[in-house]
Amino acid sequence: MKFHRYQVKPMAGLTIGRSITCDASRQSPVYPQLKPLVAALLGVSLSTVQAQDSSSTKDIGVVIVSSGRPSSLPTVIPTTMEGISAKEIQERINAMDSEDVLKYFPSLLVRKRYIGDYNHAMLSSRASGTGNPARSMVFADGMLLSNYLGNSVSGLSFPPRWSMVTPSEIERVDVMYGPYSAAYAGNSAGAVVEFVTRMPSSFEAHAQASYVSQPFDLYNTDQSFRAWRSDLSLGDRVGAFSWLLAASRLDSTGQPQTFATRTLSTGTAVTNGSAVNGAFLTRNSSLADIYVIGTGTQYATVQDHLKLKLAYDLSPTTRISYTGALWRNDSQGRPDSYLTNASTGAPVYSGPIVINGKQFAPVTGGDFALTNEALNHHLHGLSLKTNTKGLFDWELAASSYDYRSDLKRQNAATTTLPAALSGGAGTIARGDGTGWTNLALRGTWRPFGMQGSHLLDFGYQRDQYKLRYLTSSISGNWLSDPQGALASDIGGETRMDSFYIQDTWRFMPRWLAVLGLRSERWNTSEGYTQIAAASYNRVWPTREKSYLSPKAALSYQLSDDSVLKFASGRAVRMPTVSELYGNVSTSNSQYINDPNLLPERSVSGEIGYEKSLPDGLWRLTYFQEVTQDGLFSQSIFDANANRTISRVQNVGRIETRGAEASLQQQNFGFKGLSFIGSLTFTESTITENAGFVAVAGDTLG
Repeated sequence: MKFHRYQVKPMAGLTIGRSITCDASRQSPVYPQLKPLVAALLGVSLSTVQAQDSSSTKDIGVVIVSSGRPSSLPTVIPTTMEGISAKEIQERINAMDSEDVLKYFPSLLVRKRYIGDYNHAMLSSRASGTGNPARSMVFADGMLLSNYLGNSVSGLSFPPRWSMVTPSEIERVDVMYGPYSAAYAGNSAGAVVEFVTRMPSSFEAHAQASYVSQPFDLYNTDQSFRAWRSDLSLGDRVGAFSWLLAASRLDSTGQPQTFATRTLSTGTAVTNGSAVNGAFLTRNSSLADIYVIGTGTQYATVQDHLKLKLAYDLSPTTRISYTGALWRNDSQGRPDSYLTNASTGAPVYSGPIVINGKQFAPVTGGDFALTNEALNHHLHGLSLKTNTKGLFDWELAASSYDYRSDLKRQNAATTTLPAALSGGAGTIARGDGTGWTNLALRGTWRPFGMQGSHLLDFGYQRDQYKLRYLTSSISGNWLSDPQGALASDIGGETRMDSFYIQDTWRFMPRWLAVLGLRSERWNTSEGYTQIAAASYNRVWPTREKSYLSPKAALSYQLSDDSVLKFASGRAVRMPTVSELYGNVSTSNSQYINDPNLLPERSVSGEIGYEKSLPDGLWRLTYFQEVTQDGLFSQSIFDANANRTISRVQNVGRIETRGAEASLQQQNFGFKGLSFIGSLTFTESTITENAGFVAVAGDTLG
């Protein structure tokens, strides 16, 4: 089975937002900042970079990170990279969330459904869709924001924790495409995103307010939805000590995310039920005729973010940094029915229904699911790093992400509107104690100096993930009662210990080679799945696997303004805790896990050509990937149970190839107009898929 995907991303001119910003600061740079030496490679405006550093060149297309602050980016890697600075963000993008900053990056797409989307804003890249976020990596100042407790939007949802970074604090964003650096785990198969946030060089104070209004007209919903955001920050630098305190609040109401439906072909002769008006006849994604009978969940969310950043220069070349962040989210999911009683005109929320002389399945609380969520998550990061630019530099970094409290309440299928708004049976799910920790020790050895023929990067990393998710029944009031009888309890842990080494070899004036090797040992433990209704209680055995992933990249300076690049690398993406153990069921969905999943193994390659223009840059890249035992969640809708059932499985072999073109141009057409645009074509073919066959010859089901 083949899949084709096209992605076009043009942007021209200056984006003007509805925002008010007040700033007070004194600028006197003291500490070296992250500054690309190659404007073309990072994909930022050449005129902007040259204004910052007139000595910038495209010396064989490499990037040297000169910042003293934490960053996950490699020291040198000749592969496709793109980037954007804070100045460009302010001029070009209305960024209400941090993920908005990525909207014009080539081949990247964030599945952000509305402003403040906290549970489905997945990142996709060249060969990875929005249902596979575990194939990308997102960092903020070197701290992992990607959530590898799970994958996809089925069952529990695991998007990157975008809310731990606000748009106003971003100094720049850089993206590396593909698994071509040994410093990254196999999750880098798609892309690596690094947010670098600012630290003050003198006293500064910032205030910003933003407002958005979104008209929405679909089926029988026609209204506007609004969002407000406010940001405040204070910071200063006194001698060797610098600090920044930032706070923000987002208050957003999103449009309907799903819709309750009845398939036209399931209508039967009338035996009982109420004749209704208001059903909207249309077709679903499979081109089957359906009636839309109401909206599914639409969220109203209030999110608070507080961050403290501290840094102290122990010496002119050594810095210790701490980041502490809190994110709190209170949200309500509320549906609405389109149906009214044909005789009385009263809203219909339950019972058998008759539409145009045909009877359909009764409306239940599963059609109109209500949710209340209260989330309180903490992020901590500590880094000790040297920046001598001499013979040897090193970094010790540790971070943790903690679900300090994570609570979700939902009505039961038997609890229908409007009574469900004031109580009734339901469930309560707790994710308290879930989270992850990351430890990294990195070193860079330069035996022949910064511009020498060899530069050696090496390091050790430990990544641990723990999932705890307890769902209990509530027989009284789902809005406020404590947990009752056990419904399900899932959990487990994974750990990965990694060593890597990578040599950057400048073997001829115009040639650069990077050769790397990554060794990974993956371990699962304490896995369990308990489902009360099925009398199912399993404790899963410990598993352990080891893998080697070689990497290679090569660049050749064709001329003073052009460079040719080649890269190849192997990536091993380990199953997440939820994919292994996370059997989750709600009133309208079910997710089936598989504790015997195999790791996903990919071999990727790319060939790229970049050329500078008088006021810009253009790039053309061909890429391909072969994946074995790909990890995917595949879904079907069970009309009898009125729920979507998803199951994670290994897909035998997937072959992907594609091309990517991008252009950045100042004074495009006439002076003062800037243009950024990209075009991506991707073709994926599933050549082996033994599981989830619905009909003969069907490879996906």
